[in-house]
Amino acid sequence: MGSLYLVRHGQASFGAADYDQLSATGHEQCRHLGAYWRERGQRFDAVFTGTLRRHAQSLAGINEGYGEALPAVALPGLNEYDSEAVVRAIHPGPLAAPTDPEAVKQHFRLLRQGLLAWMRGETAPVGMPAHADFAAGVADALARVLALGVGKQVLIVSSGGPIATAVSQVLACPPETFVELNLRIRNSAVTEFAFNPKRHHLVTFNTLPHLDTAQTRGLVTHA
Repeated sequence: MGSLYLVRHGQASFGAADYDQLSATGHEQCRHLGAYWRERGQRFDAVFTGTLRRHAQSLAGINEGYGEALPAVALPGLNEYDSEAVVRAIHPGPLAAPTDPEAVKQHFRLLRQGLLAWMRGETAPVGMPAHADFAAGVADALARVLALGVGKQVLIVSSGGPIATAVSQVLACPPETFVELNLRIRNSAVTEFAFNPKRHHLVTFNTLPHLDTAQTRGLVTHA
């Protein structure tokens, strides 16, 4: 069996004009993950990322902690959906910036509704692919991993949506389960698959072993 480690990017800039930028905390989360793998002798035969800035910055943080640059292949199919477009497809009116607890609750309530509408083909968020095409991009990345062969160690650095989609494809989950998986994935969390030439198997989901100390637990974030 091979092993695939799917990592959500570090904390980005939730609520800011440009979300696609790691915070200082996000960089630290990823640096700790790289150091965790270095200390345990983890090696990687292949690395894939999305093409977003936060994906590249997260891999850079992992590389810093790991102590060497891991060459990566960037795949657009591992990019995140546009959450603002998803929300605006069901709520075209003005929305308060998610800067206080009530506005954050409203954002995620609308995001749940918007994701389900998108997945069911009821909406077409501006600038986004159909959900079937989004899911096909994730399936393509998983197929590339299978094609690497038995016993390979593979890293994917992506976002919550593609990672939850990968888990949902492996477990044949309904849309409602995808949404809950998606909204639970923490920054820099690791989800592990074992794989053989035919299929992937879920081993762990949403783990943070690199932040499980008294000194690092304060780095745990969700958005």
